[in-house]
Amino acid sequence: MTKFKLLTCLLLLFSGYVMAIEEPSYTVLEDANPFELRAYASQIIAETEVSGDLDAASSAGFRLIADYIFGNNKAVAGGSEKISMTVPVTMAKTNGKWRMHFVMPKQYTLTTLPQPNNAEVSLRAVPKRHVAVIRFSWFAGEKKVAQKTAELLAWMKSRKLTPIGQPTLARYNPPWTPPFVRRNEVMILY
Repeated sequence: MTKFKLLTCLLLLFSGYVMAIEEPSYTVLEDANPFELRAYASQIIAETEVSGDLDAASSAGFRLIADYIFGNNKAVAGGSEKISMTVPVTMAKTNGKWRMHFVMPKQYTLTTLPQPNNAEVSLRAVPKRHVAVIRFSWFAGEKKVAQKTAELLAWMKSRKLTPIGQPTLARYNPPWTPPFVRRNEVMILY
C-alpha cells in the first residue's frame, strides 16, 4: 500500500467517516444520483432555535444540544444520562431563526428520554414522512446550500412533487473530516 493510500485510510478512520454512528431509518423510494426520494420512519428529536448566519447558528445550536446529550439533563431514573450522538445534525431556517436538531437514538421514547435542563432545548416526536434529498460533499456554506436547494427544487418540479415546509441542511460528519469525503444533504418534505 502506498503512503498516500495509507494516509487517506487513516484520515478517513480518524475523521469519523468510518465510525458506526446511528442514523434515522428510511427506505429509498427512488435513486437518481445525487437525488433520492425517501420514506422516513417516525423519530424523536432534540431541537433548539438560534439566531445568526449559518456558521454562527450552527456553532450555537450544536453547543446547546451537545450539552443536553452529554449529560445536562434529568434522567428518568434520577441523575443524568449521556445519550449517544447520531447523524445527521440538521439546520432549517424558519421565521428568521435557525432550527437545529439531533435525532435521538432509536432505543428511546419520549417517556424514556432524559429531560433537558436547559429550556432552550426541547424534545419532539416527528411522524413518518416522505423527503426529497440531494447529496453533496465538500463544505456546506450558505451559498452552496442555496445552489443545492435550487437544484433539488428543480428536480422535484420535474417529478411534479410539491414541497412542504422549508429546506433542511443535513450534515453527517465532524468538522475535521476532509472536505472531499463529507456527506451533506439538502432535504425537503413533499
